[in-house]
Amino acid sequence: MSDASPLLYIGRFAPSPTGLLHFGSLIAAVGSYLQARAVGGRWLLRIEDLDPPRVMPGATDAILSTLEAFGFEWDGEVVYQSERDDAYAQALQALATRGVLYRCNCSRKDIAAQSVVGKAGLIYPGSCRQGPRGSKDEMSWRVRTDGAFIRFEDALQGAVDVDLEREIGDFTVQRADGIFAYHLALVVDDAAAGVTEVVRGYDLLASTAPQIHLQHLLGLPTPRYLHLPIAVNADGDKLSKQTHAPPLDAATRHESLAAALTFLGHPPPAEARGDLRSLWSWAHKAWDEQRIPRRATIQV
Repeated sequence: MSDASPLLYIGRFAPSPTGLLHFGSLIAAVGSYLQARAVGGRWLLRIEDLDPPRVMPGATDAILSTLEAFGFEWDGEVVYQSERDDAYAQALQALATRGVLYRCNCSRKDIAAQSVVGKAGLIYPGSCRQGPRGSKDEMSWRVRTDGAFIRFEDALQGAVDVDLEREIGDFTVQRADGIFAYHLALVVDDAAAGVTEVVRGYDLLASTAPQIHLQHLLGLPTPRYLHLPIAVNADGDKLSKQTHAPPLDAATRHESLAAALTFLGHPPPAEARGDLRSLWSWAHKAWDEQRIPRRATIQV
């Protein structure tokens, strides 16, 4: 396909190979995939293997195999974050040039002792804004939030207002061990790919304001956002590796896909449930974001 036009929809799915795909992953994949295909757009695949110690051996190959078995077809080559350190380093340098970074040698224990829990975890209290404290050699880079107020309209969840400094705090863009942080890598990669809409789970809604802040600082476009409801168990916990969500099974892919579509407000009719191809054919024609439940969580 030729280079993306500014008018062309570009979506993406970006799993992390810290575990295998499960039903919650399938919901995000289906939502982002059909949102792109419904308007004739592109759907890209990115493997977020940014943190080597957390990558599960064999998970990347398993993710690709599972997506293929379930009938997903992505455009272009798969992007691996582990191969993009140069791009992240350039973005970090651009932030440094703007004077919005500072060194921090606070440990998790230090931060926990001085802060409160906010929407996205502990709110960093700005302890190192005037310079690192103590004598620890390993230091991260943090980006200043300095009263930034982020407002955006989520396509499903509605208006979101975030006082970034008070509700999130100055956040890390490169860890003390040299690994680039999630927010920075994601923003750089989405911009490089020309992503026009980010469709992902509600659990990542709190990540959006820091990412928009980085987009503003780096002069990058802000895509449209749509945060899907996430699947939770009877205890209200998100389906994940930590909550022992079972991995997707290719042997039951037809049933799992039908369940994911139903979860997203598109229950397939009996005549579409005959095989995987019929199910996808129906889903491509039926998809309408207005039918997605406007909720944060749904128990499964």
